[in-house]
Amino acid sequence: MIERAVSPRLECDLPDGLLAVRAAEGDEDSFAVLVRRHSRSLLTLARCMLGNPQDAEDAVQDAFVSAWRQLPEYRHRAEFRTWMYRITVNRCLTMRRHRLPPLSLNTVEPVAGDAWSQPDRSAERDAAAAALTRALAELDAGQRICWILREVQGMPYRDIAHVTRTSEPTVRGRLFRARRSLQEAMGPWR
Repeated sequence: MIERAVSPRLECDLPDGLLAVRAAEGDEDSFAVLVRRHSRSLLTLARCMLGNPQDAEDAVQDAFVSAWRQLPEYRHRAEFRTWMYRITVNRCLTMRRHRLPPLSLNTVEPVAGDAWSQPDRSAERDAAAAALTRALAELDAGQRICWILREVQGMPYRDIAHVTRTSEPTVRGRLFRARRSLQEAMGPWR
C-alpha cells in the first residue's frame, strides 16, 4: 500500500470528495489519505471474496492503481468509497475467474472479548467458520457479493446496488435468498 507522511489536517478534516478532486489534479498526498482511509475495509472485502490474504492485498493494490489512473474520469455520481468498492469487486471477480480458490472467512477476526474468541471455543469457531465458508461458496456470485457487502462491510442497499450495478429490489432479493440459504446451511450451528 502507499505509505506517505501526510499532514494531520489533511488526514482528518477533508471529505473524500474533495480529496478525490485534489488527487485527480495530481495531489499524491490527497490520494494517500484516501488509500489510508479505505484500505482496511477494502482488504476485508477482498479477503472475503478471494479467501487468500496475499491475493486480497494484490487485488486492493491493483484497485487503487486503477483508481489513481481513472480519477480524472471519476464523476462523483457515487461516493468515493462506493466507487472503490466497485473497482475492488471487479478486480476480485476477475481474479476468481482465473482461478477458483476456496473462500475462507477465517480472515474476519473475532472481536476481543467475544465468546467466540475464548481459547476453549477456537475449535468450534474454526469449524463454524469452515461451515460458513462452504455455505458461502455454494451461493451464486451475486448473492455472495451482496451478502459480504451488507453483512461484513455494513454497506447500505443503495450503495450495494451501485457496486453490483443492479437495483435496490434486486439487492434485497439476493440478500433474502442468501440469508435463507445460509440459515439452512448453518442450522446445526445454532
